[in-house]
Amino acid sequence: MAHHQSAKKRIRQSEQRRLGNKYYTKSTRTAIKKLKNATNKKEANELYPKVASMLDKLAKKNIIHKSKSSNIKSKLAKLVNTM
Repeated sequence: MAHHQSAKKRIRQSEQRRLGNKYYTKSTRTAIKKLKNATNKKEANELYPKVASMLDKLAKKNIIHKSKSSNIKSKLAKLVNTM
């Protein structure tokens, strides 16, 4: 257990960040699934920019790697274009 005040604060901060990162990651995954299950091209074209934006924000905050974000966006764009 931490004894220093700064170590205790670090524990509190890291827990808050972990929960926030978990929330953003989960909501992005849900949006990706929604886009993959879209039935028509119009709906998919509306969802894609929002999902791409969410992925860019995760990459910017270093929650996911920027290459992973690019790979997912590329696959989703390919999916939307082939509908």
